Amino acid sequence: MRRRLPGTVSAAGSWVERHALGLVAAATAAILLVVFYFPVATVFVEAVVVDGRVTAAPLVDVLTSEFYLVDILWFTAYQALLSTVASVVLGLPAAWILARFEFPGREALRSLTILPFVMPSIMVAIGFVATFGRNGTLNTVLRALGLPTVELLFTLPAIVIAHAFYNAPLVARVTTAAWESVDASAIETARSLGASPTRAFYDVVVPQLRPAVAIGATLTFVFTFASFPIVLALGGFQLATVEVFIYSRIQSLAYSEAAALAAVETVISLGLTYLYLRYEGRQRGDSQGANPESRRRLWPSSWTLREVGIRTVIVGYGVVILAVFVVPVASMVLTSVTGGGGLTLEHYLFLVERQQTGASYQVRPLPAVRNSLLFGAGTLLVAVPMGVVLAVLTTRRFRGRAAIDALTMAPLAVSGIVVGLGLLRGLVFGVEVLGTRIRVTGAVAVVAAHAVGAYPFVTRSVAPLLGNLDARLVESARSLGATRVRALVDIELPLVAAGVVAGAAFAFAISIGEFDSTIVLAEGSSSYTMPVAVERYLGRRLGPATAMGCLLLAVTSLSFVVIERFGGRYGGRGGF
Repeated sequence: MRRRLPGTVSAAGSWVERHALGLVAAATAAILLVVFYFPVATVFVEAVVVDGRVTAAPLVDVLTSEFYLVDILWFTAYQALLSTVASVVLGLPAAWILARFEFPGREALRSLTILPFVMPSIMVAIGFVATFGRNGTLNTVLRALGLPTVELLFTLPAIVIAHAFYNAPLVARVTTAAWESVDASAIETARSLGASPTRAFYDVVVPQLRPAVAIGATLTFVFTFASFPIVLALGGFQLATVEVFIYSRIQSLAYSEAAALAAVETVISLGLTYLYLRYEGRQRGDSQGANPESRRRLWPSSWTLREVGIRTVIVGYGVVILAVFVVPVASMVLTSVTGGGGLTLEHYLFLVERQQTGASYQVRPLPAVRNSLLFGAGTLLVAVPMGVVLAVLTTRRFRGRAAIDALTMAPLAVSGIVVGLGLLRGLVFGVEVLGTRIRVTGAVAVVAAHAVGAYPFVTRSVAPLLGNLDARLVESARSLGATRVRALVDIELPLVAAGVVAGAAFAFAISIGEFDSTIVLAEGSSSYTMPVAVERYLGRRLGPATAMGCLLLAVTSLSFVVIERFGGRYGGRGGF
């Protein structure tokens, strides 16, 4: 039998166990400081330091230049505003249908509202190119009907519609949750006092939906303000937003200019995210203990003129949904297997041929798939422990918890381009520490960027479950002699395992689909990924790009199934 030395191993082990949570939290904070706050700080420093001299010239140029203010910043805000309006207009009817009607497949449709968090945006862009391109699905149908064709690529409407595809499900998801929590007794009280159904809706339901709509709209504006691959693919440099122009400046090695724009964009995004967090917290507090209305059958038992009108509206909305949400994905799949007037596998064969004969400088599919999977696995190893630890911290009661919560969620407000630029100028180019130049390049830098974008989703998948656990479970364990860490490992984490799995699936899907930071940090065949390969193929041939996009769709679909299986059943997506 192995024996412990009295007063040595047991004492050390006891000390480690008592302070393990604090030590892991400190390690998490150090990682976050190195891979997020230091790179972002590097961007802000480069915005005011040129050739070793402090100057406000880059920021002044951005804030006083008509080109930057009107052509870049104003256009970015304008397209984000239009995209937000389109997303709300498309999302609200979906929320109404999901919240107020019962029908087969309702839960499946509701599950699809999680897609904006797992579907790669470059894949959305490919779908819209396949739909609205000169030889896309739309123009093919128009030609078959003898109608004139349209040219929507590289136009603002194409960008707005694609953003609505990506963000309307988010608006629907947030608003559906709020609609289902509307107190039915309040509506009944209004009706008993003589209010008509319409009056009761505007006086009772609308005020309770307004915060949720504001949350969805704010998040949509933040996401579309910082949208990159969709604008790059559908708008190009002639419709450049802040993100696209930052990328063009990085390509031109104009780092001070890129940093100044990135700093302005980050300040705007952080401000909007602060408003979002305030609204979200208020809505969560207001929705406790609601008595929701019962849902009606989609197919009524008796038909009246009003019921016919409602169902006609629903059918019309269904047609719009098919056109906006189903057709782009179907067009991508169809384009990948068609060519020369019929079905073909030539685009997939092109990928096989490129893999076998492609030069070292060309994008080959297998390294892209391998890199994506390896980076996804690396992201899991970093993001899941970080996310779980921060979920534990943000569900504990202590002074400054709100500040910690805001600081840990900051990566949601900072775009991948900004993080990529900061990592490039900081860790990739190297930083002097005690006379030694430390550099982090290649796969490590890419995984660091992916983990920064992924861990908040782990936190927000686990934290709601931890917050809902009965505190008496931990108290009982502590009274029996268990340390705080032992109670966490033996009792709390097993009970929230579904949230951890859902968060891990989120992290993996986000890593697989991450494009913004990857395209900045990727170095040749050693670090380009499937989204980067899709973009590179798109610049040359649409067919191979759609074939690569279908491979990307297959991988992210598996992540969606895991999220739905665990997060949907046990509420692990409560933070979203």
